[in-house]
Amino acid sequence: MRGAFDSFGRIDRRQRLALPLADALAKLGSGAGGTVLPFGNGRSYGDSCHNDGGALIPMRAPSADMSLDPEFGVLDAAAGVTLEDIIAVAAPHGFFLPVTPGTRHVTLGGAIANDVHGKNHHLRGTFGCHVTSIELLRSNGETLHCSATSNAQLFAATIGGMGLTGVITRARVNLMRVPSLDIDEQIVPFANLGDYFDRAEEADRTNEYAVAWVDQLASGRSAGRGVLITGNHADNGNQEIQTRATRLAVPFDLPFSMLNRASLTAFNAAYFAAKSRKQTVHRAGYGSFFYPLDGIGHWNRLYGPRGLFQHQSVIPFEAARQTIPQLLQASRDAGHASFLTVLKRFGDVGSPGILSFPRPGYTLTMDFPNRGAPTLALLDTLDRLTIEAGGRVNPYKDQRMSAATFQAGFPNWAELETWRDPGFSSNFWQRAALNSPHS
Repeated sequence: MRGAFDSFGRIDRRQRLALPLADALAKLGSGAGGTVLPFGNGRSYGDSCHNDGGALIPMRAPSADMSLDPEFGVLDAAAGVTLEDIIAVAAPHGFFLPVTPGTRHVTLGGAIANDVHGKNHHLRGTFGCHVTSIELLRSNGETLHCSATSNAQLFAATIGGMGLTGVITRARVNLMRVPSLDIDEQIVPFANLGDYFDRAEEADRTNEYAVAWVDQLASGRSAGRGVLITGNHADNGNQEIQTRATRLAVPFDLPFSMLNRASLTAFNAAYFAAKSRKQTVHRAGYGSFFYPLDGIGHWNRLYGPRGLFQHQSVIPFEAARQTIPQLLQASRDAGHASFLTVLKRFGDVGSPGILSFPRPGYTLTMDFPNRGAPTLALLDTLDRLTIEAGGRVNPYKDQRMSAATFQAGFPNWAELETWRDPGFSSNFWQRAALNSPHS
């Protein structure tokens, strides 16, 4: 069958071939050639979830396909359940995700394959740090039990391995016991990036969660202003699951991008002013704290018919005060406006995954409406500044980085190629690894 298996960035939209898992493995076993790739819920921004040289395997699974040990918080689940499904099962027993990205609509398998991180990396590391075992189906039909003590190297390659080592069919994860789903949140404005850097380490030391929003368009004396948002689980015992209903939605594809310099300048000024007035500790629901954009259905349509590029970099601590401002300035100089500009501090909790993106330093995320060649030129500039600073660009959110950029940021990339199942591939891996002169 063919379908619209788009990435969330919606850059390269087309009908793509998809096969049920059994059919995909039968084709590989017959010697017919070609490759396959698991496809979760389409929340990856770039082309690591596409395999236009072969077929995709849709992996969504019924939300009931999981079990939870209510005493110890050990979850056993099919890879195709979503994080939202997991919260619904775990929360009544006093557990929550130990690490969560900015949307609850990713699958468990996708969270492992992308080794996602969250606002508490300084304490909990990546999602892969909490995975105890994986059931991995290889192209030869063999199912392997992978953990830190069984098929350990394949376990490490699968965490953050972008679906290239086989199909994750099930996984066991240690969840986090929490006193409440609610968050005691505090928002503190900062006048510039120097002010933020002065506060960030202490914010990590005293809070479970910390993240900053930056006004990417502010210049002059206001350049680098933003708000530092910290949070800890409240002690009120609330374990009530919040509704799935979205408050707003973008019901159809827009003929142009709503997110331009004029509209975002006004939005950023209003957002900064509103958040700056809310500095005392206050109670927030987990939905608004972790997943604010989940409340807007199809919000990626705001970027227009050409889609959006997201650029996420991590810059080592010693270079961050110089390089982060350069990245923001480069985007302003190029005339590009970022709707979501997020700055976080990564800690030193290592991931078991070979190609996990986080490393000690600061991570900056910006996204831009696709304007063609000018946008690509800007992204190349951001790549260059990142690599020159000794950093790396997130491959899980990328649509176009060069092989040189990828391999400079991940000099151990060939380890994944060693463990990649030959029946699996992706657009990203073909571009950044297999077709490069260094492969």
